[in-house]
Amino acid sequence: MLPQPLQEIQNRVRREQQTTPWRERYAMRAGCEATVSETVRAHGLRHCRYRGIAKTHVQHVLVAAGTNVIRLSQHCPAGHPSGQTTRFQDLCQQVRARTRTHHA
Repeated sequence: MLPQPLQEIQNRVRREQQTTPWRERYAMRAGCEATVSETVRAHGLRHCRYRGIAKTHVQHVLVAAGTNVIRLSQHCPAGHPSGQTTRFQDLCQQVRARTRTHHA
């Protein structure tokens, strides 16, 4: 059990977390945290392959672009009405397969 002043603060914060405005603010943060987590875990962004700010920046930009491409591909329909996949979907599947083999 916490001391009374800390317990009161904890209770107040827990009540605030049940409100709609708090949840809306947290949803925005959760989305950002998920993106950072994905780039660190799936794309190795914790350790840079290069030295120097310019080269490090290029790596960050390329990882961000790759992350966006993967996310875009996840929003595409499963295939054309004919049942075939698009060239973009094929490319994204190849990128995902390569990413999995490099980080496995």
